[in-house]
Amino acid sequence: MNWLLLGQIAYVIFLIVVILRVVYDTRSSVKALAYILFIIFVPFVGVIFYFSFGINYRKRKLYTKKIIKDEQLRHHLRARMYAYSQRVSDSGLISSAYDNLTAYVRGAGNSPLTANNTVKLLINGEEKFPALLSALEKATSHIHIEYYIFEDDVTGNSVADLLIKKAREGVQVRFMYDDFGSHGLGNKFLKKLQDAGVQTAPFYKVTWYALANRLNYRNHRKIIIVDGEVGFVGGINMSDRYRNDLKTDSHLFWRDTHLMITGRATAYLQYLFIGDWNFCSPTQLEYNSTYFPDQSPQASIHKEVVQMVASGPDSLQPVIFYSILEAIGSAKKSIFITSPYFIPGESLMDALIIAVQSGLDVKIVVPGISDSKMVNAAARAYYTELLQFGAEIYLYNKGFVHAKTMVIDDNLAIIGSANMDYRSFDLNFEVNAMVYSTDIAKQLTEVFKEDMDESVKINPNKWLNRPKIVQLLEKIVRLLSPFL
Repeated sequence: MNWLLLGQIAYVIFLIVVILRVVYDTRSSVKALAYILFIIFVPFVGVIFYFSFGINYRKRKLYTKKIIKDEQLRHHLRARMYAYSQRVSDSGLISSAYDNLTAYVRGAGNSPLTANNTVKLLINGEEKFPALLSALEKATSHIHIEYYIFEDDVTGNSVADLLIKKAREGVQVRFMYDDFGSHGLGNKFLKKLQDAGVQTAPFYKVTWYALANRLNYRNHRKIIIVDGEVGFVGGINMSDRYRNDLKTDSHLFWRDTHLMITGRATAYLQYLFIGDWNFCSPTQLEYNSTYFPDQSPQASIHKEVVQMVASGPDSLQPVIFYSILEAIGSAKKSIFITSPYFIPGESLMDALIIAVQSGLDVKIVVPGISDSKMVNAAARAYYTELLQFGAEIYLYNKGFVHAKTMVIDDNLAIIGSANMDYRSFDLNFEVNAMVYSTDIAKQLTEVFKEDMDESVKINPNKWLNRPKIVQLLEKIVRLLSPFL
């Protein structure tokens, strides 16, 4: 009995120490409370879960080495771009309503405003992949690829075969893939690339699944840079499922959005790639004019104006999250959001409610058909609160909507890899493109309205009068939002 009592006392002391660590180390009080409840009510498992997935690695500087290396590259980027960025800001091309937004991203995100870009909106894989293959075919200097999901299928192999061809022609090809998201890539696939001269690197290789903290911090970016001049960014991974021109009987229609950018905005994508590559590859890249070719001053400042925004465990702030908050706060007329995983948290909910109550037109397209029942249930609890205040929510039913986009008024379009959830805001490496353009905003608004036509608008009265047990279950799952 004495040993049992001592064991119980020791366990209670251990729990207190762990809980104090959670309180000290976790920035979000909601998240901290969720971890504490899990630790108390699920003995041992809760503690293991916290140490595996809950430690704040932004605060604990897990990526210090990466930050130091990035700072050296950032110095070159700042010297080259920031005077130009101020000229763009002063040009009058973008609304003064976005002054705080552009200044914040430039300061906290170290990302300059760039003009003189050509931007092409790519809807679904059937528009992205032909444009991508065409751009890769034209490469003469280098190709840099960074993807969360890259699969060994028809789509993945068509790109891989072209990478092999270009490498044999003397083009430098570097291929970086998230080790968890692209876990299906086997040694045979990678060796085929390596034998042709393609340099490959897994991002933050997962070697121990059971307690691997790194499993929780993934590179969710989808970036391609060709010759330092053409860039691709958005939500479409390298997989057959993202294409609707390869239909099979079991294929689900996939709605997604990507961007092709030619111009100075590509420099920041290059900066991100090099920083990530130097973190996970033994072969280091240095700043040079080959990777950042367009260095001459430009006499004219004209559209399109683009600013990249990126964040992850290596950034001192959740820059993407704050940029979205600021964008919503800048809106004067309308906010149109498309998100496959809509778990916004309290701050974003407050911002959206304020927007609705201020008379803004707030519309949100979310999946009617989801690939995650847990995430879908948690999201539905947020729908309830927004509907009460007058937001319009549409359930996309043609297939699965995976696009991550936002249109503010009629002059700002945001397209990227970041979902509207805790994971994208706080855990994953993500990147969004902010395009200050009436033309692109108009195009994306038209796409948004087409998606609305393929959706069912939620009737607030019917939704709020659903069975109490259903609403209760959704609210219970919402408590797990920080983990989803």
